[in-house]
Amino acid sequence: MGYSNQTLVERILAQALTSATPSDLTTPVDLLRIGNTLDTNQVPTDTVAQYIAWADSEIDSNLSSLYITPLLELADFETTLFTNVSEYNDYIVTTDACPFFVGDSVVITDGVHEERHIISEIIDPIDRNVFETEEAIGFAFQAGSRVIRVQYPDPIPVTSARLAAAYIYDKYVMAQSSPAQSDYSALLTKIANQSLIDILGGGIILHGQHRIGRAFYNPTLLRQYGLEGATPGGKKGLERLK
Repeated sequence: MGYSNQTLVERILAQALTSATPSDLTTPVDLLRIGNTLDTNQVPTDTVAQYIAWADSEIDSNLSSLYITPLLELADFETTLFTNVSEYNDYIVTTDACPFFVGDSVVITDGVHEERHIISEIIDPIDRNVFETEEAIGFAFQAGSRVIRVQYPDPIPVTSARLAAAYIYDKYVMAQSSPAQSDYSALLTKIANQSLIDILGGGIILHGQHRIGRAFYNPTLLRQYGLEGATPGGKKGLERLK
């Protein structure tokens, strides 16, 4: 979908997006759920994808002075299946513990068949090596098949999700009650912008990405890493956390 996905955006929105409108006129609304339960159907999937694309374009435009954009997705962890995947067992159980999280993308392959899925739930909260995916596994992978986690370098996925969530919250929530930007979306935007400032200032290195400019020529550092405007105080248009 992009640097982030709908699952990450929904996790960041949390209970911020709730509707008091009933699904039909004959069904009463549970008042206790207002403000406490996320309505995932309030924003269509294609709309979320569009906001993620806009967030990604903002990230690319800010980082294009240091890195070739769009950024590359990398495999950062690999293990194998501990048990077979079948109609009686649709959980993914890996041989090695790994800090898998909801929203992570994993590729399962046996060398011939390959499927890509997004983690929807962590079943084992201790070792975090048992999880469920958003969509059912289509092929009956056998134990020993490779399980590869693929993602963009941190903090790009969560930065994209924060920007998209901020846009969605302002449009679908605050636009109905106030024309001003909400404090919640302003905080999300500020945290996301600080991550971009830290990348531009050299505090965060995006591993596995192609750098550009003479600062990384062969690969001796020929000039100051931080660009003008990336020093504390922030690049123009980006507000830094106090």
